[in-house]
Amino acid sequence: MTIFSSRRVALAASVALLAVAGCSGGSDDQGQAADELTVMAPLFGTAPDPGGELQQAVEKLIGKKLKITWVPNAEYGDKSNVTLASDKIPDVMVVNEKGPSFVKAAEAGAFWDLTGKLDKYPNLKPANEQTAKNTMTNGKTYGIYRVRPLLRSGIVIRKDWLAKLGLKEPQTVDELRAVAKAFTEQDPDGNGKKDTYGLIVPKWPGNYASASPYDVIETWFGAPNGWGERDGKLVPGFDTPEFLAANRWLRGWVTEGLVNPDFATLDSANWNDAFVQGKGGMIIDVNVRATQLLDLFKEKNPKDFDKVTLVGNLKRSDGQKFSYPFTGYNMVMAISKQHVRTEDQLAQVLQTLDKLESKEGSILLTNGIEGRNFKAEGEFAVPLNQDDPKIKAIQNDVDKAFIQLGTRASVGLGAYRLRPADEASRAMRDKFDVLMNEDLKTAVFNPALGVIAPTAVSKGQTLDTIIPDARIKYLSGAITEDQLKAQIKRWYDAGGTQIAQEVNDLVAK
Repeated sequence: MTIFSSRRVALAASVALLAVAGCSGGSDDQGQAADELTVMAPLFGTAPDPGGELQQAVEKLIGKKLKITWVPNAEYGDKSNVTLASDKIPDVMVVNEKGPSFVKAAEAGAFWDLTGKLDKYPNLKPANEQTAKNTMTNGKTYGIYRVRPLLRSGIVIRKDWLAKLGLKEPQTVDELRAVAKAFTEQDPDGNGKKDTYGLIVPKWPGNYASASPYDVIETWFGAPNGWGERDGKLVPGFDTPEFLAANRWLRGWVTEGLVNPDFATLDSANWNDAFVQGKGGMIIDVNVRATQLLDLFKEKNPKDFDKVTLVGNLKRSDGQKFSYPFTGYNMVMAISKQHVRTEDQLAQVLQTLDKLESKEGSILLTNGIEGRNFKAEGEFAVPLNQDDPKIKAIQNDVDKAFIQLGTRASVGLGAYRLRPADEASRAMRDKFDVLMNEDLKTAVFNPALGVIAPTAVSKGQTLDTIIPDARIKYLSGAITEDQLKAQIKRWYDAGGTQIAQEVNDLVAK
């Protein structure tokens, strides 16, 4: 990951402020704010045609032209840092509001403080008080959060492989390892070759405590989710015996070939491939990956595709269960001050976003164009004309891109629910709520989620990479456990000691 200096980010924020201070809101800039909205958002496939049907429909609804920079998800963190360190920040940007680059820019005044400004917009005001608190940065709201279920972690498993080898769905970490070992050594695909492995892990684009498979496993072992209390003080989760135990356990998987050998470099955009191709048998991720994989199997063979099952969070060896929750959101939509310079211009943008997140907008972003790629039946969206190339283009634009601009619809606020066409997918969707409700009973929440330590902002670009880089090196066998511990000490020595003190002080307030 490219590292950008704090000085460069601070300079970018200063540039943005100078632009605001040095302009009274001339007609050109007001015209841009009125007629065009520039946006940056993550992309999970093919980028939409700016002149495509879906974008035209969205522009017609909001009454503005959209100029959208779609960035592949695997590159989004780096691209965000580059953008934040430039003088070309878009009007609306999907961002990690806790990232040091963004926090520095926001606190320097490069983004609008939206605290107290969203309540008068019915489609932008927070839907959940706890989630709204989670998104805050030391008491301030710098973006409109994109709603996600509060708990959606799970393990997607090749059900047909379990059946072939006479295995049950794992409920403990020990049972998971036994399944992974069987998937690796007992020829689950029946081709007579030892060419499969248990778990598929990609190169993770996020930092420590960013919902990676590693973070989930560490939580199962009892490590804190980000930060947790030990001896009366909050400590980072990686400075605990449970963190080391989890990674010692997982390193054994790597050594025995139970994990894909390219786990340190596999592009997350290709995460599904090995599962569908019969190379790997398990993925630890969000629950919706299970339905994605079912759909991929269905594309290959509509008559024989029920090859996927989903289990929830696992018990530790001693029977205790610690489940990995989410924050209730996934990044926020922040508004830059580079072109949106006045309160009136901000109000225009918020009105536009309120239209975008309305029922009509949520349907476009989440379902598509009614009568073209889907029809409504009660609360459900039923796919239409999916073999038509033009319809496939609309569906691609929804699924791979525009849904990322939705702040409400992913949990059923505003849009239609997708009604799976087959029994296997319906059963899987029903399983989501069952597992979520069960795992919420043992969820491990991060008590420091709403605070950002000043030192984490000023030194975060350097500090944030230390632990994830060391973890990968340890798992791959490049460094020893003692060297991993030395990297944890390095984190403290390079500023982590101050961060820990600041986090404790801020949470205490």
